[in-house]
Amino acid sequence: MGFREHVALEVEPVEEGTGRVCLDAGEEHLNPHGTVHGGVLATMIDVAMGTAVATTGGESPVTVSLTVTYLEPGQPGTLVATARVRKRGKRLIVVEAEVVQGDDVVADALATFSVKPS
Repeated sequence: MGFREHVALEVEPVEEGTGRVCLDAGEEHLNPHGTVHGGVLATMIDVAMGTAVATTGGESPVTVSLTVTYLEPGQPGTLVATARVRKRGKRLIVVEAEVVQGDDVVADALATFSVKPS
């Protein structure tokens, strides 16, 4: 079992240059305050972004930098992270993402990934 499966993330099929990850957050995903742990949200974002990069060329993307802005506390229940490639260079790719829960944006993110040139 890999980390993605351990956290119980579901990667959904998407269009090229995008990624989508869903999580049914339960007790095991919560911090002591009863909200979804920030590390879980960051993991969702990272997986969605890596998926978006992988759909553009099949490389194994490596996260170089990741900035997450937490906007609302995530609650138990369904969370969805969506990502899209914003700019693709030969070695570096810029990706943006957000996590939503219902109508609320829970987190925003921007990252740079590195890939081997094709």
